[in-house]
Amino acid sequence: MINSRYVVKQFSRILSLNYNYLLYILLFASQLSCGTKRVPEPGVSGVWTSPESGWIFQIEQDSTYSFFNRNALSCIVHRKGPLTDFGEAIKVLGDTLFLKRGVLSYRFLRSSELPGDCDKTLPAEKASDPMYNFEVFSQTIADHYAFMDLNEIDWPALYEEQRNKLSADPTEFRLYEVLEETLDLLNDNHGYLEAGASFYERLEAGNPPSETANDQSPPREYGDFEVANILSEVYLSEEMTTESSLIRWGMLDAFTGYVQIKAMWLFADLDVPESRIAQLGYVDAYVEAFHAMDEGSYIEREVAGVREVMERVMADLRASDRIVLDIRFNGGGQDAVSFEILRHFNNQRRKVALEKLKGPLGFSPIQELWLGTSETPFVKPVYLLISPQTGSAAETMALVSQSLPHIRRIGSNTSGALSTALEKELPNGWAFALSNEHFMDTAGVLYENKGIPVDYDLNYPRDRQDFFRQAAEAPDADLKAVRAALEKIRLVE
Repeated sequence: MINSRYVVKQFSRILSLNYNYLLYILLFASQLSCGTKRVPEPGVSGVWTSPESGWIFQIEQDSTYSFFNRNALSCIVHRKGPLTDFGEAIKVLGDTLFLKRGVLSYRFLRSSELPGDCDKTLPAEKASDPMYNFEVFSQTIADHYAFMDLNEIDWPALYEEQRNKLSADPTEFRLYEVLEETLDLLNDNHGYLEAGASFYERLEAGNPPSETANDQSPPREYGDFEVANILSEVYLSEEMTTESSLIRWGMLDAFTGYVQIKAMWLFADLDVPESRIAQLGYVDAYVEAFHAMDEGSYIEREVAGVREVMERVMADLRASDRIVLDIRFNGGGQDAVSFEILRHFNNQRRKVALEKLKGPLGFSPIQELWLGTSETPFVKPVYLLISPQTGSAAETMALVSQSLPHIRRIGSNTSGALSTALEKELPNGWAFALSNEHFMDTAGVLYENKGIPVDYDLNYPRDRQDFFRQAAEAPDADLKAVRAALEKIRLVE
């Protein structure tokens, strides 16, 4: 999320950042090796600024906090509450605070005071001004977008072009169009803009649907869960699934277990009120519930939820000679869920990925990510089915699998959207996100845009609906192709 425009004034500050990062590595390793619950330590009161995310933590009396999104043009309160919201996720070493969210730990450096603009209430007229909101949005892009070079973006020229478009018609509707277009032009795989229900109602009222005649019916469109269900009916010769709608498992044949994972989220028990589900639908009500929580606490619940399911999966399939993991229709969710699933296939703690975040001063020091293990990991052959619709956190699973020697990948390259989404707010209340992370394998190879490669290519269509139609309308042929790939790989091995 946003950060202020940092200026390096002294070489000693750079040295202190490097020193803090060494402490960070020691902390991160100890966090991963220790499963003991912690509560925030005493003495954390003060102001803490995250160089790479643009977050500011103000902690008072070691008990309450205010969480801000800030850059050089704006400071917005994101959340306030009791410090216990974060539980064991906070740790302080010297002048550095670490906030653990899923598989990542974010560093915060102690500041002398809260920036003055964070104490001020922004006048309503300025908060709603389209040009001001565009400038805050643009500053965030300049500070945190991680793929200017990869996507060959001339940001100063693009900024000027988009600013001129808005200044010619500085309205709320034009602002929305310009911001959407900017994210498209950046080719940001995780970029999105959410303007809120009231704006979309106004937008729809001003743009009634067209009634152009069309005598030709459009091709049948499928949803990812829908296609997954069609395929699993064909793949499972013996169904073993119990109490799960997100993971389906059983036997593909007498020797081969099959596990289909539809998403890397929606596993958490969030006590979503039935009234909100009836009003919004389950997914929207679920999203509303987790947005009311600290992200780290929410991710812990996702991990706990998937762990319960995976324990049943592994108990049922442990005697199999091999297992097929199918994430071809999995669009992602939480990286920590992917790590939890793969933990059941790992027999030793391994370094599996590298990560760095983009801030106003450049990229952070590289953070190493490690995969834990289970007490009885499955280390017989595993075959991971992936596709161009394997995205985000599901791609993380594919990337991490490259470090496990008994796993092979079958299908086609994943979508190429591995960066975490840095979520931000605008002064007018709109939310948006951008990619601010380089997520790499252990050799430092970046797979953004190109996707994780396969060991055996089935040449799936990269267009979403073309691939879905091919799979859903000929599931027997899909299974036959996968069986042939499994046989060929086994013969080579």
